[in-house]
Amino acid sequence: MPAQASTSRSDAPPLTERQEARRRRILRASAQLACRGGFDAVQMREVAESSQVALGTLYRYFPSKVHLLVATMRDQLERLHGTLRKRPPAGDSAAERVAETLMRAFFALQREPELADAMVRALTFADRSVSPEVDQVSRQTTAIILDAMGQDDPSPEQLAVVRVVEHTWLSALITWLSGRASIAQVQVDIETVCRLIDLTGGERE
Repeated sequence: MPAQASTSRSDAPPLTERQEARRRRILRASAQLACRGGFDAVQMREVAESSQVALGTLYRYFPSKVHLLVATMRDQLERLHGTLRKRPPAGDSAAERVAETLMRAFFALQREPELADAMVRALTFADRSVSPEVDQVSRQTTAIILDAMGQDDPSPEQLAVVRVVEHTWLSALITWLSGRASIAQVQVDIETVCRLIDLTGGERE
């Protein structure tokens, strides 16, 4: 398949309004196909047809299906972040707010399990060529957690804890998707790891 550089990468020039609209159509088509049939249902030719772009154009934006689905996950998390900002978590402590936020993210993904499975599979399949897209997913997840903490200037120790929380959340999502964990177990695991946040001081005074 073509190996052009993706315009979603951090070192690419900013997209024009028309290019951004085209990219959003592609991501929407990817999500719709994944919702219908998971990872295998997302075929690049069908994505191109659904988003009304040429196949070569699609590959210029996303060199592979894995690139596309990882970018789709970042887009879904960005949308979720917007929703969370409109209705922030209500817990008294930073740990409680982060746990509530991550469970809301989990339940949002649970509503479309085929899409969630496709995106998570793409993350697990991603090699070094997909690192920029994977980094964007991580940065978006970090931003969601820091917002829930009420933290805009985290210490290195707090960032380390956030990474552990992210890893646990993703692992819990994978085990749930594979049928190896119940929702109740996912919640216990997330609430447990989030207690580390308060050990670092949570938000700054």
